[in-house]
Amino acid sequence: MFGIVRPCVDHSCASVLTAWRAHLCGLCLTLRDHHGQFARMATNYDGLILSVLAEAQDSRPAAQRTAGPCPLRGFRTTGVVSSGERGARLAAVVSLALAAGKIRDHAADGDGMAGRRVSGAPLRHVAASWSVAAARDAESLGFDMTVLTEAVDRQVALEAAAAPSLLQVTEPTETAVAAAFAHTAALAGEPRNAESLREAGRLFGRIAHIIDAVEDLDEDLTRGSYNPLVATGTSVAEAGRLCEDALTGLGLAVQDLELRERHLVEALLVGETRHAVRRAFAERVHPTDPRRKIAAGIVTFLTCGLYRPPWSRYRQGGEKGRCYLSNFGCGDCFYGCDGTCGCS
Repeated sequence: MFGIVRPCVDHSCASVLTAWRAHLCGLCLTLRDHHGQFARMATNYDGLILSVLAEAQDSRPAAQRTAGPCPLRGFRTTGVVSSGERGARLAAVVSLALAAGKIRDHAADGDGMAGRRVSGAPLRHVAASWSVAAARDAESLGFDMTVLTEAVDRQVALEAAAAPSLLQVTEPTETAVAAAFAHTAALAGEPRNAESLREAGRLFGRIAHIIDAVEDLDEDLTRGSYNPLVATGTSVAEAGRLCEDALTGLGLAVQDLELRERHLVEALLVGETRHAVRRAFAERVHPTDPRRKIAAGIVTFLTCGLYRPPWSRYRQGGEKGRCYLSNFGCGDCFYGCDGTCGCS
């Protein structure tokens, strides 16, 4: 799984975690039901926001079903968003397209398995088949996939031409995410939200692209691979300022939306996106030993998967605290129950 929006299991309120997990697991199962078991590898933390936005605008809650035991849920069953929901299907389409794009990007840069001429051929074939499947399902949803494909082509051209500014490099990502966000208004029958969603998507795409560049900076410098910050001569401090400005605009765009239910949308698009920015740039100042991050992942998987550990407690009143895995790289958390969501 990849993406920047990952609620902290120790400090996010119970209703946010439950709803987020329903959309995340629903996306995973939608990929399986519509595109096969292997497509579940494309499950994307950020892609599920499309499912959240579609449900939040719709006059009715998304239909749910009970999913069977999964190791990432501590082998528990749970209610998940049905794979028949159009928001979940749009999230699956975009997640497949993003995963295929990442594979093609690694192949072009000669990174990892995808960059190997012979052994990487099957993976490149999977990326091509995912692109075809995404286009086919997007057509049934009325979503124009050419927006995404053209964005990928422009991205390659901009990187090859060494665009002079960072915002020129992030433009294709911004355009693609904006189109996907705006289409949730069409799926939910709320065209009045389209422009605000387009603006929110544009700014979220900018933030995600910059965070990805910041997190990959050291590795790209070591390998001599393309990195937007290096290519455009943008400092980490300037990238942080751009993200903070985008966060302000994103919050304003979300405020303009007319939603049936706001809590999850604001928690993910505003709160967790802000936390993702702080986490990415704090890591530049206080880098965490990669071995400790790996240990954290193993502990989380073995103890509770996506569930909080039984020995931890929610912090009330939004007080600042530290995650029980903070020393492994989670960082400071600022989220707690504000008393308005109904969690205990």
